[in-house]
Amino acid sequence: MAAALVALAVTPDDAVDLDAQLNKLVQMVVDRVAAVDYASVTAARDGAYATVATTSELATAVDRAQYEDQDGPCLRSLGEKTPVGVRDIATTIKWPGFRQAAVSMGLHASVSIPLFSGSGDTIAALNLYGRDAAAMAPLIAGVPAIFDPDLPLPADRDDLQPLDAGGEELITGFAEALAARSTIQLALGIIMRENGTSAQDAYIELRLRAADAGVALLTAAETVIAPR
Repeated sequence: MAAALVALAVTPDDAVDLDAQLNKLVQMVVDRVAAVDYASVTAARDGAYATVATTSELATAVDRAQYEDQDGPCLRSLGEKTPVGVRDIATTIKWPGFRQAAVSMGLHASVSIPLFSGSGDTIAALNLYGRDAAAMAPLIAGVPAIFDPDLPLPADRDDLQPLDAGGEELITGFAEALAARSTIQLALGIIMRENGTSAQDAYIELRLRAADAGVALLTAAETVIAPR
């Protein structure tokens, strides 16, 4: 699962297997993270929001309620490029459509997490839904702590139960994916300065270097950064 998150972070944005990676990811999360009962992925496609990967029609229905309202944690996560957790869905007043759909299906907590690919752009949101709010709480706290190092990790808090092995792997995977994105972004910055080009042109240049050398995008980025 951690490897899948890193692989996604270094995959070119237009890769033909992107949706296959997302479908594999949601199934791995449900299989390995005990707190997560259902998972889905929300993306913007053809001017509208769509669920492009899911483990259950139940998760799709909760997503759809958010699309109909044009608001909800998955859309906030995708639009604001930040994790959005809901520790007690039944008491949230911000997203009534989401609340009604989730509670009617026995879901009590959720966290939506931005996903990004090789360019560093946010391409989707990973939505994790759980029936046990206490079990979901360390995930809801842990994912934002990976994105914001000023926040405490679940292990540093006394009010949360420990993450299981799958939860730890998920958190580790996001940390490693963010590190890979930082490496690629640093390489793009170097190319932009050297060539006087835009971020988009620098990304194209990095992809060309990776293709010419027959290496992965991350490897090409590391080569750009390496001392010369």
